[in-house]
Amino acid sequence: MTMPRFHLAFPVDDLTRARAFYGGLLGCAEGRSSESWVDFDFHGHQIVAHLAPDEVGRAATNAVDGDNVPVRHFGLILAWDQWEALADSLKQADTDFIIEPHTRFKGQPGEQATMFFLDPAGNALEFKAFRDEADIFAK
Repeated sequence: MTMPRFHLAFPVDDLTRARAFYGGLLGCAEGRSSESWVDFDFHGHQIVAHLAPDEVGRAATNAVDGDNVPVRHFGLILAWDQWEALADSLKQADTDFIIEPHTRFKGQPGEQATMFFLDPAGNALEFKAFRDEADIFAK
C-alpha cells in the first residue's frame, strides 16, 4: 500500500525568498508555480507557498516541556541521523532558531530531538526525530 502524502498550503510575502529558503536551504525540489504560488517537494509531500502578505506574521505560542512552541507550525519527523545532519547544516547556515536543537521529554515516553525556526515569511517549522518510531504516539 502506498503511504498517503500530505498537502499543505501556507502564506508567504515573497516568493523569491520562499524559493531560496525551501529550495535552497532545505533542498526541496520545486514543482509547478505561477506568479502567486509555488509547489515544493517536502520529502515526498506537497507544500505550496502562496503569496498572501496579509496572512503573514501571526505568532501565538503554547508551553511544551519548557519551550514556547508556535501554535501554527509544520515540519517533518526525520530519522535521527537525518535530523542531526539537518541541524548541523542549519547551524552552519547561521539559522536563527526560535527553539534551538535539543532533546525534549528526556527519559519520558515520546523523548524526541526537536528544533524550530522560521521561514522568511515567519511561518514556523519544526523538525523532530525519535530514536524509536514506536515512541511517536507514546503517552
